[in-house]
Amino acid sequence: MVTVDRRSFIAGAAAAAALPLASRVAFAQDKPPLRIGLLCVKSGPLASGGIAMEQGFNTFLKERKFTISGHKVELMIGDTAGSPAVAKSKVQELVERSKVEILCGPLAANEALAIADYVIEQKIPILSFAAAEDLTQRKLNPFLVRPSDAAGQTSHALADFAATDRGYKRIAALADDFAFGHEQLGSFQRVFEDKGGKIVKKLFAPLNTADYGPYIAQIKDVDAIFAGFAGSNGLKFVKQCYEFGVKIPILGGQAVIDETLLPQMGDAALGLVNAPLYSSEIDTPSNKIFKEEMWADYKAVPSGYSSIPYTMGQFIEAALERTGGRTEDREAVVTALREAKLIDTPRGPLSFDGYGNVIINAYICEVKKIGDRYANSVIKTYPNVTQFWTYDPNWYIAQPVYSRDYPPSRYLEP
Repeated sequence: MVTVDRRSFIAGAAAAAALPLASRVAFAQDKPPLRIGLLCVKSGPLASGGIAMEQGFNTFLKERKFTISGHKVELMIGDTAGSPAVAKSKVQELVERSKVEILCGPLAANEALAIADYVIEQKIPILSFAAAEDLTQRKLNPFLVRPSDAAGQTSHALADFAATDRGYKRIAALADDFAFGHEQLGSFQRVFEDKGGKIVKKLFAPLNTADYGPYIAQIKDVDAIFAGFAGSNGLKFVKQCYEFGVKIPILGGQAVIDETLLPQMGDAALGLVNAPLYSSEIDTPSNKIFKEEMWADYKAVPSGYSSIPYTMGQFIEAALERTGGRTEDREAVVTALREAKLIDTPRGPLSFDGYGNVIINAYICEVKKIGDRYANSVIKTYPNVTQFWTYDPNWYIAQPVYSRDYPPSRYLEP
């Protein structure tokens, strides 16, 4: 098991610095550059997330002086445009033309599913951002690890919080009409109904929806609304609920509160409870530094979209420490990635389960105003949360993947 934290990194850097100058130069020159391909969306409704991904990875690399395990890093960007077909074209270009040795991304679930077979065929280690559950469940990819999470991972925890801590009994749910939205809503529904609650309204909106008014008008007589959105759609939904005077509490899935967009939400987001992949209020040493560096370089508050690529860099660093910086044995790189354990990251401690999916602290947050800024404050932490929640993994995988129609809806009302 590999453990890498800031203290050990600094100690290693100090030891390297103590070498004679000629030795250090020879050490750097002996190793070829490490080519990493980053697949991200830079246009369309998911563009804000894709841009933040690039910023987060560059923040990590700048902190390491663009050097990992003695290799100078060359970061190659592939703009997938949120399209599965474009994603496949870009990954082929990165692997066959740019000769990347490790892939990171893509952002969207449908993109990740589109490139899965090619990644296996080419035997390229990939650190996936996309949350499509089957990537680490029913359709295991031996070259994939996922440092982000499975789509339903934090929604499981949020549903437990809604039923147990808030005592909600009746909830209406609205999500983006693609795999990520389906899986967020399905996971929330399963746990909430297992806890005795009822999902009485279940709605899906196209990814490019501009007006949520027709959906909001259908929601009434519930304790809360579960919202499962990606990209800028959370911003639009929250602001429109505020403008329509909706007083029903909102429970946001992992991407509804993107902290880079929180200032634009303003008072509309106050009191909103959500289960993000990241909060700027997480109290770890590396998060403090990460926030300072993101602001210094981009005048940006970090978000899940930027923090996950940063931790991808940390995992790559940990893996190459184990392989001695060698990347030609790709199976060994993947094994080292899966065995890595990070103590200090901007998201808290991280490691992987036996399926290559990350084990996380699931944070339940509430949007508050602190002075003149809006903050996604942590109000409860569920430690060591896996993609399977408290369910038996074999049972879980034997069930259908979460979808529009699964779990079946037993309590829907007109």
